[in-house]
Amino acid sequence: MPRALIILVGFAAAVVVLFGIREVASIVGPVVLALVLVIAVSPVRSRLAAGHAPVWLQVAVPFLIVVLVLLGMVGILTISATRLASLLPTYTDQFDRLLADARRWAAAHGLGNDVIERGLQAFDPGRVLGLAQSLLGSLIGVLSALFLIVVVLLAMSLDAPTTARILTNGEGNRPQLVTALAEFAHKTRRYLIVSTVFGLINAILDMVALSLLDVPLPLLWGVLALITNYIPNVGFVIGLLPPAMLALLDGGVKTMLLVIAAYIVINVVTQSFILPKFLGDAVGLSTTMTFLSLLVWTFVLGPLGAILAIPLSLLTRALLVDSDPSAKWAQALVSGKLPNANG
Repeated sequence: MPRALIILVGFAAAVVVLFGIREVASIVGPVVLALVLVIAVSPVRSRLAAGHAPVWLQVAVPFLIVVLVLLGMVGILTISATRLASLLPTYTDQFDRLLADARRWAAAHGLGNDVIERGLQAFDPGRVLGLAQSLLGSLIGVLSALFLIVVVLLAMSLDAPTTARILTNGEGNRPQLVTALAEFAHKTRRYLIVSTVFGLINAILDMVALSLLDVPLPLLWGVLALITNYIPNVGFVIGLLPPAMLALLDGGVKTMLLVIAAYIVINVVTQSFILPKFLGDAVGLSTTMTFLSLLVWTFVLGPLGAILAIPLSLLTRALLVDSDPSAKWAQALVSGKLPNANG
């Protein structure tokens, strides 16, 4: 078959599959989240299995760890989002004062009202905080499907020991596929562990900085910083905008600039210089592929797709690229690294 026809058919098939997944995103999202969480806590099950713990304990302990974390996240986000919704209307006067100050500043520097109006429309704190409310509402909506997540999580936890043995026994029949899936689990687990550790460090430091600057709801913005830490490329900006805008309304321009400076020092230094040294080649995706995966999976699954963009891309790579012995060139293209001389 002509190469162009193969590419067109493959592209068409990808579009059909992605739109099909989008139609059942409310099911696929929680299922993938449950899979990722099972992979994340699999070392706990392995430790218990190595210690000859009963099978029920190997299932119960990892399961309870995940459920408690999910319940804690749902509780914090729900309470904080409710407080934010009640807090926003109290800043109407502050926003009007900021608007008047901006107009006076524009007039003093020879700028017309039309210029400042356009600037305010593009830089409206109310719109940004409204976006934060929408994002938090989406996250709560995803996490509030807790029953489905817990049921799928329990089923996967019960099947995990058997699945591991099946994959091990399948190495003789499908060695490349088994190796690709094992590599996917390893890379996903390492990515989640390292990202979670650094996300917690960033979240704690962010909360301390926001508390020192008297910015309202520091716990909410700390949790948001932790969640957005899993969003590649733009997660830092998403986590910064809401507290910066709230700081502007609550304490003025100086407080907002201090919040931005604190976030830059805390997050950019860790994510740009320290995190890559610990994460290394765990992701195995080029910068372009990472950004494209963010766009695609956000379009398909919404906010949850943005958070799961890396694990979903790693799973896609394992199934379509790494499991094919003849796809060395595709591996190099996806990872951004030259193939080995013998590949």
